[in-house]
Amino acid sequence: MAFSSGGEGPMADINIIPLCDVMLVLLIIFMVTAPQLSYPIDIDLPQAAPPQIDRVEPPEPIRLRIDASGQLYWNDSPTPLSALRNMMESEVQRDPTNQPTLEIDTSEDADYGVLAKVLAEAKNAQMQKIGFVRK
Repeated sequence: MAFSSGGEGPMADINIIPLCDVMLVLLIIFMVTAPQLSYPIDIDLPQAAPPQIDRVEPPEPIRLRIDASGQLYWNDSPTPLSALRNMMESEVQRDPTNQPTLEIDTSEDADYGVLAKVLAEAKNAQMQKIGFVRK
């Protein structure tokens, strides 16, 4: 028992700090000396082979230019807006999984309505790769 220096009588509390220290040391000793409870099992796992990927070269991109007057140029040849959808659909039908990229180059003075019509035609023709050329 511990004694108090100024009080009514002896203090009857047990100091458990040394008891906790001893218990923690014993726990660590038992954890270190306990045998491993796992047993190794030999398993023959299949080895991964590198995947064989057939790389398909992408087709040449389609260059579509819109000048300031609203004239369309399909790969540098003048094209009317009415024929644009048929040309896009024929490009998509060649290989739907490997479509060419439609690269749209517009003049700074071009009408936005023409560009909106071109984008609508590309969407209706199911073109998936559309890009804009920056200067």
